[in-house]
Amino acid sequence: MSKIHNYIDAINKENRKALNIFLTAGFPEKENFTELACSVLDAGADILEIGVPFSDPLADGPIIQKSSKAALDNHITLNDSLRYVSEIREQRDNPLILMGYANPIIKYGLSKFLADAESAGVNGLIIPDVPLEENDNFFNELNPEIDTILLTTPTSSDERIKTIDEKSSGFVYCVSVTGTTGTREVFDEEIKKNLIRTKSLVAKNKLLVGFGISKPQNVSDLYDTADGFIVGSAVIKYLLDNNKKSALDLVRSLRNVC
Repeated sequence: MSKIHNYIDAINKENRKALNIFLTAGFPEKENFTELACSVLDAGADILEIGVPFSDPLADGPIIQKSSKAALDNHITLNDSLRYVSEIREQRDNPLILMGYANPIIKYGLSKFLADAESAGVNGLIIPDVPLEENDNFFNELNPEIDTILLTTPTSSDERIKTIDEKSSGFVYCVSVTGTTGTREVFDEEIKKNLIRTKSLVAKNKLLVGFGISKPQNVSDLYDTADGFIVGSAVIKYLLDNNKKSALDLVRSLRNVC
C-alpha cells in the first residue's frame, strides 16, 4: 500500500478521521509560503494539498480562483510549486499532494514534470481535468510510489465509481456536491445518501470528502460517510482577508472534531 493510504489507515485506527488542508502555492505571499504550510501542518493538518495556480481552474470556485489569480500575479509557476514541496519535505514527513491542471503540466513537459514531482517529494497527484479514460496514458511514466488520486461526483454511476476506485491510489476524492469548490452551511439528506452510496462502492481505497467542508459542524454531520475530509476554500478565505491566525484556528478546530 502507498504512503498516503497507510498514513490515513493509521489515523483511522486511532478512531480519527484524516484532515487534508488545501493551500494555493505561493499564496498569500511568495516568500513565506513554506512557513505557512508548515504552520498549517503544525496546527493539525495530516495531509497537505498544494494547488498549482492556473488561470482557468475548472473545479475551483471563486475563493480559490481569487487566490490562484493572486499567486499568478506574484509570478508563481509550476516550478515554484515543486520547489515549495521540496522545501516542506525537508521539514515535515506528512503526505504532500500536488493538485493542478493538465495544461501547465503539458507545457512544462509531462515526463519532466513526473520526474521532478518525484524528486521534490510529492506523494500524490490530483489532476481533475484528465479524464478517467486518459488516466493510464497520462500517468504511464509515473513512479508507482506516487499516488494518482481520482475524483467521484454525485453524478458518477456505481460502475464508474468502482472503476475510479480501481484506478485511483492513496485515496478516492469524493466531491460532495455538483459544482465547484466553496463553503456550504448545510449538507442535505440527498448529499449524505450519495456519500454513503459512494463509500459502499469504494473497496480498494480510503475515501476523503471535499467541496463545501468549511467548519467543524460539517465534519460532525458527515463523520460516518468518509475516512477523512478535505478543506480548502474556508482556509483560503481567511488568508484572502490577511487573517492567518483565524486560518490556523480553523485548522485546529477541524482537527479537534476529526
